[in-house]
Amino acid sequence: MKKPVGEQELAVLRYVAEHGPATVGEVVERFGEPQGLARSTILTVMERLRLKGYLTRRKVEGVFQYASPVPEGELLRDVVGDFVQRTLAGSLSPFAAYLSDADDVSDAELAQLQDVVARLRSKKRKD
Repeated sequence: MKKPVGEQELAVLRYVAEHGPATVGEVVERFGEPQGLARSTILTVMERLRLKGYLTRRKVEGVFQYASPVPEGELLRDVVGDFVQRTLAGSLSPFAAYLSDADDVSDAELAQLQDVVARLRSKKRKD
């Protein structure tokens, strides 16, 4: 299991996963500056993410480009899985209770949740 990510790391990681590969300068210009984050902060966060295994880097024309080694959807699934393990002690019940009380679940999200439940039921039947 990879080391957990903080809120700022997650924001940078999502940006790079969606827009990458990107250099530190590109992330600073398009993401960091509008957020009021200095170049040194972005560099530090991106290097921490690389050392944790969430980003890779390669040198292109003398400059490092950072990228997520997995698609954004898979990345977020891993982050949620880490949250469930660390914060909820592996139990999905608190998460399900949260969802049942949520007022802002869209029809599309509800359909996705129903699909997930159907897949889980199918898996259970196979076991």
